[in-house]
Amino acid sequence: MSYEINGAGVHYKEVNERIKATGDSDIFIKNACGHRYLGAGTSGKNITIDGIPGNALGAYLNGSRIVVNGNAQDAVADTMNSGEIVIHGNCGDTTGYGMRSGNVFIKGNVGYRVGIHMKEYREHRPVIVIGGKAGDFLGEYQAGGIILLLGLDTPSDVSPVGGFPATGMHGGKIFIRSEAKFEGLPSQIVLSDATDADKELFAPFVRKYTEYFGGNADEILSSHFYTLTPNSSNPYKQFYCQN
Repeated sequence: MSYEINGAGVHYKEVNERIKATGDSDIFIKNACGHRYLGAGTSGKNITIDGIPGNALGAYLNGSRIVVNGNAQDAVADTMNSGEIVIHGNCGDTTGYGMRSGNVFIKGNVGYRVGIHMKEYREHRPVIVIGGKAGDFLGEYQAGGIILLLGLDTPSDVSPVGGFPATGMHGGKIFIRSEAKFEGLPSQIVLSDATDADKELFAPFVRKYTEYFGGNADEILSSHFYTLTPNSSNPYKQFYCQN
């Protein structure tokens, strides 16, 4: 049996206090409606949410798993340390802001500035998988980790990403499933066709995505992907001290 919390008419602070106070590892939250910080900083919990949680879902998550049976708002996985978040819908802006490790899987679309300031250290590599489209400034100032944009409901000749992707990017990789031409990328970013080695790297996350949301992983992987990486020969010099 899981510990059940009915969020209807209950302040978000009380819902979060109940999450932290219970000794049960399996928690079901129903009637979520804008409740902020759900699961923030928790470890060892399996949290399932019906409804639409508010901002900062899973912020500073430290090993718990959160599943949302619907959409989520802004700042999901803000500064997430480890664990997994699965969104069976769309997600708002700044998903994965400052994310340090763990995985986020989003069935549908995301808003602006997703993956901003993502970073990695040694084996700690954050991953964001997006099934649909992304808004402007995807991977802005990205310093590490992987962003995988599948664009599953986007025609192959239309880019699934908005304007200014990878602006300020100085680490990590962005993989975008598309055949549309990319224009306007800064000279500090290298655009290339994804290699077999690239696909080997992100294939497990495609398979996990289809396990959660359906679809044919092999068919997705047979598509054309672009890889965006920082241009080490032409870095953003303003980021560094100059003699």
